[in-house]
Amino acid sequence: MFDALAERLEDAWKKLRGQDKITENNIQDALTEVRRALLAADVNLQVVKNFIADVEKAALGAEVISGVNPGQQFIKIVYDELVKVMGESNVPLATTATAPTVILMAGLQGTGKTTATAKLALYLRKQKRSCLMVATDIYRPAAIDQLITLGQQIEVPVFELGSEANPVDIARQGVEKAKELGVDTVLIDTAGRLQIDESMMVELARIKEAVKPDDTLLVVDAMTGQEAANLTRTFHEQIGITGAILTKMDGDTRGGAALSVRQISGQPIKFIGVGEKVEALQPFYPDRMASRILNMGDILSLVEKAQEEIDIADVEKMQSKILEAKFDFNDFLKQMRLMKNMGSLGGLLKMIPGLNKLSSTDIEKGEKELKRTEAMINSMTVEERKNPDLLAKSPSRRRRIAKGSGHAESEVSKLVTNFTRMRSMMQQMGQGGMPAMPGMGGGMPGMGGGMPGMGGMFGGGMGGQVPPGFRGQAGSQKKKKKGKKKKGFGTL
Repeated sequence: MFDALAERLEDAWKKLRGQDKITENNIQDALTEVRRALLAADVNLQVVKNFIADVEKAALGAEVISGVNPGQQFIKIVYDELVKVMGESNVPLATTATAPTVILMAGLQGTGKTTATAKLALYLRKQKRSCLMVATDIYRPAAIDQLITLGQQIEVPVFELGSEANPVDIARQGVEKAKELGVDTVLIDTAGRLQIDESMMVELARIKEAVKPDDTLLVVDAMTGQEAANLTRTFHEQIGITGAILTKMDGDTRGGAALSVRQISGQPIKFIGVGEKVEALQPFYPDRMASRILNMGDILSLVEKAQEEIDIADVEKMQSKILEAKFDFNDFLKQMRLMKNMGSLGGLLKMIPGLNKLSSTDIEKGEKELKRTEAMINSMTVEERKNPDLLAKSPSRRRRIAKGSGHAESEVSKLVTNFTRMRSMMQQMGQGGMPAMPGMGGGMPGMGGGMPGMGGMFGGGMGGQVPPGFRGQAGSQKKKKKGKKKKGFGTL
């Protein structure tokens, strides 16, 4: 999303190359590039003016740090100001001493409000909070059915009274039902409109008065740029909101909304939607977003994604296998699928310092390699997956796998050779300080030696770029609890 902005900002750093220190004269060209970058990203004009003034003031007043060139110092100043503009810290959801906590979801039609409601419910469920979603959108065709379907998918119950009931009554009775069930959080999905109109605002105000929400979140489309900030301000002035959820942050948008909402509306961004799946919702951290904008990656978010998918027992078992050189194709396949569950390959790579500048062509090439590899592994017998050495000794086995997967025998041979080499390398790495989390330093295909084209596993398809010193520690991971799945909930 911020690719274009990041590239333009890099042009700003270049303006300070070869300089001994930041001065009033040499900083002007850099500031001009920053201004152009922000305007091109559709950041609000007044926000841009204030931002440039603050950066210039901080840069000219900054003491020269020994060993740091002016370009690096300027990047740090811009980073600090970006964090400040976006709110400095994450603002969590409200909680109350007496259940239930009521969250009112508002927004225009087409912003993904109903889906965002389900995403937030799933996020809260993962935080061990019980939820009830309330369907008050009686105007949009199939809106209630959509929420019910999403509720079944994420195993969260939905309260609804059909499309003939009054939205205010539905909201009020939904909260009462939550009290009966002992649910600690209620999410009320309200009706949207194609544009702001008086009747919508009156209905929202009446619902808010009836249920007295602890949080009123406005769902806005990040692709509308600075208009998202203006919309947030209008809703806050007329209804009174406590925060925003920016959706479609994974799309081909210029990112101006993320930089404008807080300054223009005065209200924080609490969450961002980063995909269509119900799992694709992340708390908004200004410092992490600033790192992404400046191509510094976002390791913390990556680790959190991994923690959701990884069981600490599996990690310890995998460590043991790697140390004993018993890592096999079953383990490799398992970690490839783990990476898929964490999100798109491109999205994951952008969080890793040093890999976030890979082109879409390189990423596409890596994804094709992963699919090819998976097809070849799926054509292996159970015994061959457990014992890769069988394939190294048997050309006939490799020929059979090649035919079964639809690939050349030479590709299968290359897979086996590189897998054996990678397993040996991982064992040596493990003996010198094994990275605990699969995938961070040699375990998971794709990060530090596992993924096709990165670190040599499949021939350098992405230039062999591996972030230096990328290591994980098991002690920081939480054990993922396993349990039987409950049957999907319907309506109440």
